[in-house]
Amino acid sequence: MQATLEQATKLGLREEEFEKIKEILGRTPNFTEVAMYSVMWSEHCSYKNSITYLKKLPRDGERLLVKAGEENAGLVDIGDGWGCVFKIESHNHPSAIEPFQGAATGVGGIHRDIFTMGARPIAALNSLRFGKLEDPKTKWLLKGVVKGISHYGNCFGVPTVGGEIYFENCYQTNPLVNAMSVGVVRAGQTVSATSHGAGNPVFIVGASTGKDGIGGASFASADISENSAEQLPAVQVGDPFEEKKLLEACLEAIPTGAFIGMQDMGAAGITCSTSEMSAKGEHGMIIHLDKVPTRQHNMKPWEMLLSESQERMLIVVKKGREQEVQQIFDKWDIHCVQIGEVTEDKNLKYYMNGELMADVPAESLVLGGGAPVYQREYSEPKYFAQINAFNPDSIAVPADLVDVAYQLVKLPTIASKRWVYDQYDSMVGTGNTGTNEPSDAAVVRVHGSSKGIAATTDCNSRYVYSDPYKGGLIAVSEAARNIVCSGGLPVAITNCLNFGNPYNPEVYYQFVYALKGMGDACLKFGTPVTGGNVSFYNQSEDGPVYPTPTIGMVGILDTLDQKMTAFFKNDGDIIYMIGEHRNDINCSEYLHQVHGVTHSPAPYFDLEEEAKLQELVLKLVRDKTVESAHDTAEGGLFVSLIESGMFKNTGFTITTDSSIRKDAYLFGEAQSRVVVSVRPDKQAAFEAALQGHAFSKLGTVNGNGHMYIDGADWGNIKDWKEAYDTAIEKLINA
Repeated sequence: MQATLEQATKLGLREEEFEKIKEILGRTPNFTEVAMYSVMWSEHCSYKNSITYLKKLPRDGERLLVKAGEENAGLVDIGDGWGCVFKIESHNHPSAIEPFQGAATGVGGIHRDIFTMGARPIAALNSLRFGKLEDPKTKWLLKGVVKGISHYGNCFGVPTVGGEIYFENCYQTNPLVNAMSVGVVRAGQTVSATSHGAGNPVFIVGASTGKDGIGGASFASADISENSAEQLPAVQVGDPFEEKKLLEACLEAIPTGAFIGMQDMGAAGITCSTSEMSAKGEHGMIIHLDKVPTRQHNMKPWEMLLSESQERMLIVVKKGREQEVQQIFDKWDIHCVQIGEVTEDKNLKYYMNGELMADVPAESLVLGGGAPVYQREYSEPKYFAQINAFNPDSIAVPADLVDVAYQLVKLPTIASKRWVYDQYDSMVGTGNTGTNEPSDAAVVRVHGSSKGIAATTDCNSRYVYSDPYKGGLIAVSEAARNIVCSGGLPVAITNCLNFGNPYNPEVYYQFVYALKGMGDACLKFGTPVTGGNVSFYNQSEDGPVYPTPTIGMVGILDTLDQKMTAFFKNDGDIIYMIGEHRNDINCSEYLHQVHGVTHSPAPYFDLEEEAKLQELVLKLVRDKTVESAHDTAEGGLFVSLIESGMFKNTGFTITTDSSIRKDAYLFGEAQSRVVVSVRPDKQAAFEAALQGHAFSKLGTVNGNGHMYIDGADWGNIKDWKEAYDTAIEKLINA
């Protein structure tokens, strides 16, 4: 039966898109076919509103083994015959409705993107955004998301080693849940998401197919409203133990050489995996839906094609080697069922009990084939006028800076995330370094090699809101700075681009300029973009979220001896700041939270200055000239100092610069600054290495734990640590 325009629009297609489908097929599609196009042409799958600008990001680098978009995840050469596979993706909309399963399946999905390429996941990270923590709904969301991440990761057996969390009013309705996975693979053992060779069998492996997640891709391409809870079937249900078996079965089968290709069934399920593999291999498939293992009776063809049930893969096997593959999956008690075969014809033909249900060209469903591409209008946000009108001289320096500092360290965005990370198993499996000593980026070992991988997620979205271009520059730069401070050489990024509705010209302006900033920073640091995810429609009746282009970055340590930690080591060590002090309180947590200023310019930043700083810091770290290195970020220099002291309960004595307002000196967030500590016997070598670079001697490390600023005793760091460590749990339990 022919589909109607009304059905197409209800599924999220525009009238001109429905007409384009008719043109492609040369006829009016049936409902099943329209349903397939509705998910594959949704923003979540097709990137139809973003691809024009995504293609402008730098995508080439000497270490890249695949280009952005070629495979399920990025792949970089880390030397010694090893590759690092990594990617970050969002699961925002599902987590807003059902936080536990939304976050859990986000973790499961990103790990599948890694092992579908033949790599073993060794580390997980995340980047989370919530509303005000005092709000009961935010507490419920935070508890559910953290429980979902910890449940899936802990049970699956991959350590969660890093991440970030911010709390802002704009995320009240639309929390952001971005999950990152990092894996390693031996050279020559990767698998491509492709299909070719007429007659080669097509298998579905893993869990049974159910009705959970139907329309999830379309659901992720719409604004959240009060009625979104009615779409609960669009939230998938995960099983980490099933995924663990699937992982081991796939990694055992890949070295046999029996696979032509493999693809995760993520968004749009069978539709996506069959179409993307076929389009890439320039072949087609015949699929028999009645052979698909299901866990619910009488599922309709379109339900099976759109289901986003978790823990499933599509594999194409070399003809004649079916039994060999079957035996491996049987051993792991995993479904392994042939559901079709590859054809020379480039169409996808789906049958149910011998009856043809859909017949579409594979290429027409995917990006670069028939999927539409739009370039939306954009205009400078009107709120820029408020930002430009801000005068820092209107803010008086508080008389009691100790009280201000206490307020800052207890802010949920700045305070310790102990309540969160204590629920994550950072030592499960064999990936971690075994110390958990704090460093600016997570560092994991590559077993079987001397190599280490540094990984981080970063984005200060308020900076991006204030100045999308500069905020994009800073997001990449901070990620690279964290890698460098930990001893790693930054090599590549993945990104998760979280924005509001792209049909809003001001939102699209944020998107365009944030990507321009990201791209320019990536070129400067030699960190090409390997891929990622665009998440639009993070918007409710209250408006869009802050533009949040989350950066996931990896770096390489030639040996784990190159790792640098972020904490002070010895009484009497000399504390320096590399970089320049600035009379700048713009966009700081101090200005925003203590003074209630919501609109101010982004903090000081200069890309050339940042690049020179990072080159210098990496040399100092790898030469072991410094004992610790910790960048200055949210909360400014003061927060950097106390975080450097908390691990060993060491205090400090410092003197401020009287030419700079004291609140800016202590709490300003001007970029390109790193706090380091140096042993007295290395002071001369350190200062000689910094000739020609901006730096200042701040003071010394105190073994007695007391903090002295300009001669005033600010108390023992243990008391500050108590306030810092317990702030979030006190708010949650209030």
